[in-house]
Amino acid sequence: MTEDPDILRKECQAALAAAADLKSWDAVRVSWLGKSGRLTGLLKQLGGMPPDLRRQRGVELNRLRDDLTHAVTARGEALENQALDARLRAESVDISMPVPQRGRGLVHPVSQAVEEITALFAAMGFSVAEGPDIETDWHNFSALNTPAHHPARTDQDTFYLPPVEGNETARVLRTQTSGVQIRTMLSQKPPIRIIAPGRTYRADHDATHSPMFHQCEGLVIDRDITLGHLKGCLTGFLRAFFNNPDLPVRFRASYFPFTEPSMEVDIGWSRRTGEIGAGEDWLEVLGSGMVQPRVLANCGLDPREWQGFAFGMGIERLAMLKNGIPDLRSFYESDVRWLTHFGSNPLMPALLHEGL
Repeated sequence: MTEDPDILRKECQAALAAAADLKSWDAVRVSWLGKSGRLTGLLKQLGGMPPDLRRQRGVELNRLRDDLTHAVTARGEALENQALDARLRAESVDISMPVPQRGRGLVHPVSQAVEEITALFAAMGFSVAEGPDIETDWHNFSALNTPAHHPARTDQDTFYLPPVEGNETARVLRTQTSGVQIRTMLSQKPPIRIIAPGRTYRADHDATHSPMFHQCEGLVIDRDITLGHLKGCLTGFLRAFFNNPDLPVRFRASYFPFTEPSMEVDIGWSRRTGEIGAGEDWLEVLGSGMVQPRVLANCGLDPREWQGFAFGMGIERLAMLKNGIPDLRSFYESDVRWLTHFGSNPLMPALLHEGL
């Protein structure tokens, strides 16, 4: 094997020129400059040479090492640029070509349910009211006859925020959209007929609960409002929403601090098959009741003159029942395949004259 620096330089340069890709280039680099490379082996031999010869040979080999290092680096950069150019050519997109049709976008089941709920209550004369996601403790709890010591707060005292500088009012991510009802009664004079759909937040997370979910609450305030009005309103809504004019609806006594009397609303279903309106079983779908007189008084309304009813429902829950969706967590996993299956046509909004 030759030890002439000029010949070695030419051999290495020839090997680098023959390297057509980064893999072969790396093999050349290792064979010459690696720990067991040819040049490295020559440098190791310097220790056994006489001083005069070692000095001369060392100068030659160090110069050769600098030249080969420069040549190897330059060839590597050139091959990297070639590889990048080839990749860019392969991945380029001709913007003059038409975009491939990958299917039309779909409406999320939650958005579709909100549209349907809004359309149905709009037909009954309800308007949509909105409020902030960050509520004061008073709007979210105290005004609704749920003071700080009330046990009904146990499952809802969750996402509190630090007070704003200069204002010590406690703030919380709203656990229900009932705060919108309070704000409406404070800002509007009766008669009132509103629904309040929107996001709510609680520390729950399983197949049927989520830390963030959607609720729709309703409020009617007027003179001479009775339980009959409440039952007629919710029965008509549920039968229209589930597209079943004979849907069994049951009102069952319950307790909420902001209504009196309070009632859970159940619909008929089959526990065995999951079919809505069939079988002999009952399934709870929403809560309701006559507005508690203290809530009216907290909002400046005289309970002797005004009365009304309120109700609240989970939008995801209704969408799950209507579409046969078994797990609430699927709503927020951003799986396009799931949306393709359960999404609805954006060009077909909820219109009452066409049915739901």
